[in-house]
Amino acid sequence: MNLNFDKLIWTREPKNYSISDGKIEIITEPHTDLWQKTYYHFINDNAPVLQTETDEKYFSFTVKTEFESKCRFDQCGIAMYLDSENWLKASVEYENSTFQHLGSVVTNNGYSDWATTEIDSSIKSMWYRLSRRGDDFCIECSDDGSVFKQMRICHIYKGGGTVKFGIYACSPENSSFKATFTDLKITECQWKAHNGQMPD
Repeated sequence: MNLNFDKLIWTREPKNYSISDGKIEIITEPHTDLWQKTYYHFINDNAPVLQTETDEKYFSFTVKTEFESKCRFDQCGIAMYLDSENWLKASVEYENSTFQHLGSVVTNNGYSDWATTEIDSSIKSMWYRLSRRGDDFCIECSDDGSVFKQMRICHIYKGGGTVKFGIYACSPENSSFKATFTDLKITECQWKAHNGQMPD
C-alpha cells in the first residue's frame, strides 16, 4: 500500500520542502548531517528526517529517490531514526565528478559505522527497500525498482519495539540541492526467513 503522507512526522522540519501528489521534495540546507563519533570524533545530528511509525514486526518499506547532488557528501535516502544515538540510513553520497558512494550507516548506542561501494557520479536516481524482522533489518537498493540487491543486514539494539522510518536529505558541507522522493510504499516483509529458521 502507498504510504499515508498524513501520518508523516518531521524530526527537524526543513525550511524548504513540498509534499503533494505522492511526491516529496526537500531542498537541503548547508551543514546538515547524521553521524555519531566513530573515526571523525564529531557528532552531527541536525539533518531533517520525515517518518511514520509502526509496531509491526515484519514489513518492507520502499521508495524511489532522485537527486541533484553536486557537492561532496550531498546525500538523500531512507532512514530509521529512533533517537540521536540509535538509527540507520542508506543513500548515495556524492564525492566528486568521477564517483560517489552508495552506502549505509548503522548507529547503535552512539557509534556509527559506514559501509560503502563506489558508483559512477552520473547516477542520479536510486530505489531503496528497508525490511524488518523483529529487531533485525535488511537494507537493499535497486536501479529500476524491480530487482533489489542486498546492501547489508544489521541489528538495532533499540529496534525491537515501535520504530520510526522514512526519508532524509542533507548537505554536510556548504551546499544545497533538491532531493525528490516518490513511490513510497509499505508492503508485507520481502525479506524472507533464512533456510532452517524457526517459523515466525
